Amino acid sequence: MPMNHVDDSDYLRDQQYRDSSNLNARAELHRRFSTNSRGWMPWVWDQLHIPHGGRALELGAGPGWLWHNHRDRVDPSWRITLSDFSSGMVAELLANLAGAPFQVDARVIDIQQIPFADDEFDAVIANHMLYHVPDKARALQEVGRVLAPNGHFYAATNGREHLRQIDEIVLTVYPTAREIIEKTVSHRDFLLETGGDLLREHFEQVEMRPYEDSLRVTEVEPLIAYILSGLAGTENLTAEAVEPLRDEIRRRLAADGVIEIGKASGLFVCSGPKGR
Repeated sequence: MPMNHVDDSDYLRDQQYRDSSNLNARAELHRRFSTNSRGWMPWVWDQLHIPHGGRALELGAGPGWLWHNHRDRVDPSWRITLSDFSSGMVAELLANLAGAPFQVDARVIDIQQIPFADDEFDAVIANHMLYHVPDKARALQEVGRVLAPNGHFYAATNGREHLRQIDEIVLTVYPTAREIIEKTVSHRDFLLETGGDLLREHFEQVEMRPYEDSLRVTEVEPLIAYILSGLAGTENLTAEAVEPLRDEIRRRLAADGVIEIGKASGLFVCSGPKGR
């Protein structure tokens, strides 16, 4: 199996996230089978503090789901900038937010080189994207630079055990994928377990807020779609090679009626950028 490059910018921009199709396949599994009735996006939204008249920047906004799903809760006094390093994603977020009751400045931006002045934003959001960034120290320096002294930085990520049972299913069918999966996990050096230490190098206050959830999957095809959307290079499997995977998922569902999958996700809330 080919490697899934966690922080290969060309691969991520031109293949994995050229549009939202892979992201949609993964989000659909969570939407349909999560045990937490309060979804991830509503939970994240409720963690945000943006003052009246505030300035907000989301980096790696993808198709703009956070804002599309809460368009009725956006304060019209906010000045909102949404960005992604994929032009395809920026085009989609503009389409998703067409007709929204607020204005958005949408741009292609690399978090490692944010094209704004110092102290420009009251809130900066990075939702499940920092583990893809090659130079995280530079990215966090940039975030701290554009964040106002009293502003907040919100950085979401996963833990090492996130969806581990999906890896186990893949390894049952494709044992040669072990090295790829282990290397993919080890390369994700911005995790719930490690992200706090890195963030404290750049911010005075860092708090991790866990999101409690799991999956109870009862259907074959949504799990197949999730796996083929990019896990350990399986997006390149032929239809014939996928059949043993489909058979294994069917076998587990026939035996137990459900596949239980643990999740480990959370949000770091940071303030007090250092070096001021």
